[in-house]
Amino acid sequence: MSNDTQALTIGGLETVYDALANAIDQAGADKAELFLVKLALLNANALGDAELFQSHLAAALRDL
Repeated sequence: MSNDTQALTIGGLETVYDALANAIDQAGADKAELFLVKLALLNANALGDAELFQSHLAAALRDL
């Protein structure tokens, strides 16, 4: 994580998790993958750092 970004608190992460779970449910099983790709691209754009995004991808793939 870059130095100019703040990490979420545990409560913040729980809020994000709940919002994400609800959004996946709203998208439905047939659109969940498309929704997650769109979300990832929006967040990568907001992050503004392709290398950092790739490190986040690697972290998310670990221990699935």
